[in-house]
Amino acid sequence: MGHVTKKLDLTGQRFGKLTVLGPAENIGGKTAWRCRCSCGRETVVKTYHLRCGHTKTCGCRNGAGGPRHALGLSYIDGTCVEMLQAKTVRRNNTSGVPGVEWQSAKQRWRATSCFKGKRHYLGSYSRFEDAVKARKRGEEEYHDRFLREFAQTAAQP
Repeated sequence: MGHVTKKLDLTGQRFGKLTVLGPAENIGGKTAWRCRCSCGRETVVKTYHLRCGHTKTCGCRNGAGGPRHALGLSYIDGTCVEMLQAKTVRRNNTSGVPGVEWQSAKQRWRATSCFKGKRHYLGSYSRFEDAVKARKRGEEEYHDRFLREFAQTAAQP
């Protein structure tokens, strides 16, 4: 008979201002949880960040006007707010522009945008500049509107 480990269930537990609602889709292979902050907003947090005290709020002003996001990354519907704001270029990106990649088989540039767990196809282009323009339009359509809404919600007391 093998050793059976009981899966950790954090549902209902409170970590700082976050109450765990239930399991969420894993983040980078790590177990994550849907949480509700005392401000009312939901966020997704890795188990380790909850248990070690790294993330205690959704990124809101946490009551006493403390700095937002000082305690970790803010995930909303699987999207990391800070990564969108920073327009992070992944390490394996070869074009230098997020969401623009060369497809050698087709000899074309492809523009995509990953948002809330889905990859949005923004077009295929023979010119790099056109793929970059398509990506910028995609950022405006998906990312920028989302970030404006997040900023408005976070600014509310």
